[in-house]
Amino acid sequence: MWRLLLPTALLLTVSSGIGAGLQKAVVTLDPEWVRVLEKDHVTLKCQGTYSPENNSTKWYHNESIISHRNAIYFIRDARANDSGEYKCQTSGSMLSDPVKLEVHVGWLVLQTTKWQFQEGDQLRLNCHSWENRPVKKVTYLQNGRGKKYFHNNAELHIQKATHKDSGSYFCRGLIGHNNKSSESLIIRIGDGTPPSVSPSQIIFCLLVGLLFAIDTVLYFSVRKGLQSSVADYEEPEVHWSKELQDK
Repeated sequence: MWRLLLPTALLLTVSSGIGAGLQKAVVTLDPEWVRVLEKDHVTLKCQGTYSPENNSTKWYHNESIISHRNAIYFIRDARANDSGEYKCQTSGSMLSDPVKLEVHVGWLVLQTTKWQFQEGDQLRLNCHSWENRPVKKVTYLQNGRGKKYFHNNAELHIQKATHKDSGSYFCRGLIGHNNKSSESLIIRIGDGTPPSVSPSQIIFCLLVGLLFAIDTVLYFSVRKGLQSSVADYEEPEVHWSKELQDK
């Protein structure tokens, strides 16, 4: 029994510790578009918990740390080299998942609020112009075919996206007297969110496997020791003497 008590106790201790683990920080964008044009202003916010003695925030851009310690990171007049993945971490939270930002060069960009969509999600698209110049007679196109037309520029809303909303999108419109078009944006609508696996769950499974391996090694070690003891045991030599027969 002692072989099983130690791994079980360790397993319970580890699982209780993981259950009380830290939550991930979260990066949000304001405005929430993940595609912007040069000279746009973008604000990134880090949401997480802080310890009483440390209220600083760590920011990462494409895995490189940024010399910025506030929970709000402001990008003024965005440039192409501001594109990439942003992550943050607070003193009381784990490192966030990355948020990808693309900075485009051109007159128009087709904006979206996220990179992955599932069936039933709201799909928002925006035909955004450089320096917010007025755009008229805006057409949203899907797979080369007109999907929605606005005389005055407006967002395209699809309340509950389905597979038929997947495809290649772009927008076009008039800026002054010039007809301008955006680059294409691929939209894929999935059939359901895959189950997410947190780092704590991965660590838990690894520790379970490690404890099982230790338990197995202990079992065979003890078994081998017992077999060795039995093999080394020699039965004491017994000498029989023939008793004298009665006369």
